[in-house]
Amino acid sequence: MRIARFSIDGNVAFGAVEGESPPGTTDGLVLDIIKGIPFADFELSGTKVPLSKVRLLPPVLPNKVVGIGRNYADHAKELGNEVPDVPVAFFKPSTSVIGPGDSIAYPSFSQEVHYEAELAVVIGRMCREVPRERARDVILGYTCANDITARDVQQREKQWARAKGFDSSCPLGPWVETDLDPSDLTIQCTVNGEQRQLGRTTDMVRSIEDLIVHISEAMTLLPGDVILTGTPAGVGPLNVGDEVAVTIEGIGTLTNKVIKRG
Repeated sequence: MRIARFSIDGNVAFGAVEGESPPGTTDGLVLDIIKGIPFADFELSGTKVPLSKVRLLPPVLPNKVVGIGRNYADHAKELGNEVPDVPVAFFKPSTSVIGPGDSIAYPSFSQEVHYEAELAVVIGRMCREVPRERARDVILGYTCANDITARDVQQREKQWARAKGFDSSCPLGPWVETDLDPSDLTIQCTVNGEQRQLGRTTDMVRSIEDLIVHISEAMTLLPGDVILTGTPAGVGPLNVGDEVAVTIEGIGTLTNKVIKRG
């Protein structure tokens, strides 16, 4: 099931996305409005709205986004880094999250902002100290993410908080796909229609199960929390006016434009 979060006539709701559409369009897609929330038992209302008539929002509002750095060997290599012995974890605050079609505001304190296409894991229930064999049980589903990074700031400052946590640095969407095997998916990033990244989740150094175990050893994960699983090689700069799109096989495409921060 594809679960979207959307607004219409000033109201916010979740809905199940139904139908098929040509790439890059929402033609033919409708939302069956969900009674309740997707983190508990819910029913489809049967009330359907064309997707073209709503505004898609970030599919979840996470309490926290936990990013994992250098989880693709080729990406670590392209930036002159070794693959770490243990996963490198960092946070992106809830204020960094934006949805499909929202603008990425180029931060005034950086001159080198990069895209990073990533598979995002959405947690479905509260959990901690999750054993590896139960890791899939705590997952609601998967969505596309773009770990926007102020690369010059990341290299200059020992902590990554400002470089990866500024406002609008975490686009998520367009929806959460709940019925998906994430082990071998294509991840692609384009800028202004030109392919910049192309990788597969099979190239992850550490699996999604291993990441959930590692993170939940230290902290409680809440429904709606998001784990960013790392980016393939091919990261590079964005400029004001660019349109950046992340496409993940089996999920869809997340598109955002870069604007000057006002």
